[in-house]
Amino acid sequence: MGSLPAFPNDLSPKQGINGLIDERTLANLFKSQQNHLNFFFDRIDHSQTLAFTRTLLDASGTVFFTGIGKSGFVAHKISQTLVSLGIRSAFLSPVDALHGDIGILSDRDVLVLLSKSGATEELLRLVPCARAKGARLIAVTSVEASALSTVCDMNVHLPLERELCPFNLAPVTSTAIQMVFGDTVAIALMAARNLTKEEYAANHPAGKIGKSLIFKVRDVMKKEEELPICSESDLIMDQLVELTSKGCGCLLVIDSDHRLIGTFTDGDLRRTLKASGDAIFKLTVGKMCNRNPRTIGPDAMAVDAMKKMESPPSPVQFLPVIDDENVLIGIVTLHGLVSAGL
Repeated sequence: MGSLPAFPNDLSPKQGINGLIDERTLANLFKSQQNHLNFFFDRIDHSQTLAFTRTLLDASGTVFFTGIGKSGFVAHKISQTLVSLGIRSAFLSPVDALHGDIGILSDRDVLVLLSKSGATEELLRLVPCARAKGARLIAVTSVEASALSTVCDMNVHLPLERELCPFNLAPVTSTAIQMVFGDTVAIALMAARNLTKEEYAANHPAGKIGKSLIFKVRDVMKKEEELPICSESDLIMDQLVELTSKGCGCLLVIDSDHRLIGTFTDGDLRRTLKASGDAIFKLTVGKMCNRNPRTIGPDAMAVDAMKKMESPPSPVQFLPVIDDENVLIGIVTLHGLVSAGL
């Protein structure tokens, strides 16, 4: 067993909660936890872990995880990680399983039982019932030759030096080890299944990762009546309502065939007014517009549109969306991309 975390002689854990903890004590705790985790990393049996990983990979049914207390929370988290990778998995409460939920188990499934001690009563009671359903049982424990490991089809030992808790009671190191183990196996499964970035993103459509790999410009652009369009012969002062009412911060200047000629921004308006004074009343949009604006196609990724907006020499707030023949079909704005979660 490793030594207890170093608390100063005049500082008990309870006193620390009252605000007397110091930086040295905190640093010692982190160092102790690092040492305990290193104990695990140095001693884990990779052959056991490989057999475990291959069993999960080869499962034709659902991979269920179960546990009680803190191990139960970890079991639930690992299961959710596998689900996010496209692997059929679920958390099975051992208590609820004994009151009907075990009906979900079949002989095609794997049941992983997480327990630090391997002596958890609820899990031991669950084993014969799960075995009767034909599921493959795997114990993941930190005590060798535990009761749970001897009644399951497979056991994975997670070496534990001690808990960081000064009384060696609170499960703070054992759960960290369980989490590291489960998440590392999950990534191994991710690699073995050749999961692509696009497939991963498809499982996270509401998250930033998913949106950045799923959303295209056509999904987030404004179009048709939402577009602030005008012709190059229009007077600037006659287009102020169009410039300000569409919320794009610009005018999109088009010809009779709806091809993009250029853009005129509210910044251009301020600069033109400052330079021209009263002459602005006679200036046309075409005379003052930018005829070489940044543009983008509708099938480009939305995240690439954002990158293009932010690229040198200076950032812009919008991009006209054009087709292969330079026909204007929409506009994508920075505000729209941010509002979409990108």
